Amino acid sequence: MAKTSKKSLDMAQLALFTALILLLAFIPGIGYIPLGVTRATIIHVPVIIGSIVLGPKKGAILGGVFGLSSFIMNMITPSVTSFVFSPFYQVGDVGGNPLSLVICFVPRILVGIVPYFVYVGLKKLLAKLKGNDTVSLVIAGICGAMTNTILVMSMIYLFFGDAYARATNIESNALIGAILAIVGVNGVPEAIVAAILTCAVCKVLFKIQKKHN
Repeated sequence: MAKTSKKSLDMAQLALFTALILLLAFIPGIGYIPLGVTRATIIHVPVIIGSIVLGPKKGAILGGVFGLSSFIMNMITPSVTSFVFSPFYQVGDVGGNPLSLVICFVPRILVGIVPYFVYVGLKKLLAKLKGNDTVSLVIAGICGAMTNTILVMSMIYLFFGDAYARATNIESNALIGAILAIVGVNGVPEAIVAAILTCAVCKVLFKIQKKHN
């Protein structure tokens, strides 16, 4: 009965996280926040929390939903850089290709995997440290957020560097600086939000799970 109860709880939480991701994604200005040529996001947060609470397999599913929401958003409300997330979008002579799907999905799926292993690894490493759970959750949240930001921007540079520079009117020799600026302006606040919410929400969900074990 206990296993059945836990399985039911996990499935309910997976459905809840999925619904939350979709809700955040498709309410304008909440999940994806337009910032000039790019978008900040908070959608990584439920993916990170789901990874830690439900494990890497379900976390990867949530990451896939995150990627799918990004793909859809870049098709229905495109920006000048949407081609890096969709092979079907083109701006002038600049367009996406199959590598766009790699950028759109792979980092987001990893957001659903990396935090779990960071959390579990740090819990073991810091087992003798008071407050190790809090520290592990905070760092896992930061790592999850930065996994998304760093991988997405790195892949954009590697796969679409020149095209991205042309689409955003950035000189090619200034592209690395521009990408680092985006990582700083978008990535750091996203990581801070992820750290705070991951720690707070996971602790509550752990207590709920404990009652069903």
